[in-house]
Amino acid sequence: MEYFIQQLVNGLTLGSIYGLIAIGYTMVYGIIGMINFAHGDIFMLGGFAALIIFLVLTSVFVGLPTVLLLLLMMAAAMLTAALWNWTIEKVAYRPLRGSFRLAPLITAIGMSITLSNFVQVTQGPRNKPIPPLVSSVYNVFGISISLKQIVIVVLTTVLLTVFWYVVNKTALGRAQRATEQDRKMAALLGIDVDRTISITFIMGAGLAAVAGTMYLMYYGVVVFTDGFIPGVKAFTAAVLGGIGSLPGAVIGGLLIGLIESLWSAYFTIDYKDVATFSILAIVLIFKPSGIFGRPEVEKV
Repeated sequence: MEYFIQQLVNGLTLGSIYGLIAIGYTMVYGIIGMINFAHGDIFMLGGFAALIIFLVLTSVFVGLPTVLLLLLMMAAAMLTAALWNWTIEKVAYRPLRGSFRLAPLITAIGMSITLSNFVQVTQGPRNKPIPPLVSSVYNVFGISISLKQIVIVVLTTVLLTVFWYVVNKTALGRAQRATEQDRKMAALLGIDVDRTISITFIMGAGLAAVAGTMYLMYYGVVVFTDGFIPGVKAFTAAVLGGIGSLPGAVIGGLLIGLIESLWSAYFTIDYKDVATFSILAIVLIFKPSGIFGRPEVEKV
């Protein structure tokens, strides 16, 4: 039983990271109906930005408190990722917004490849490790819970609470929901649709950057290919939970993390990805719109 609970803790930690990334996918899809396949690379870019600011700060300021160091790493990662995603939306996606549906998809894949190769050229192809930032481990009833796991889960909960409040209780959130329902009508009512979409991309990038920083802290290493697999799994989480649903993205991320952790614990780790995508396929067979998704209604 203790072993099972231990794997639940590990799965919730990993699922929290997937959930943060998945929100970016589901927000962009909800507002403009497009899958931003460069989002996983934005997550990876956030991890590299956190790594660079870590190296700079630890070389200039010796003995900097860990809490302050992590906050500065997250701030740098969020700023970098937000600027990149804002630029991508303005340069690559906005001109194709009224084009046929495959054009933005192809562009998104192209931007993903561009970002991945840019980081590979500028930072090198090898793994970039960092020393452990948070190493404390607590033993609770025979279950080992590390401080970094607590930080990831608590930070994810706080961010999702703030994010839920912004989307549901603020003027920006109302503008986002109006844009999601009908962009033309929202524009007629005085909402700056382009600005709202850009802010949505920035918000999604910020959450992905925090996830990238947490991923770097948790595993202690980052590489330019890290945007692909976690990005695909986060996209899978968004689809599993119901693409376009914010609670669905979080629940989907937690489910993916739990499936991976439990499968790796009780079966061979080589097939954990096969198990994840197989369960996704089974869910979509019986519920094509995902767990919390709504059936798409064609407007005529």
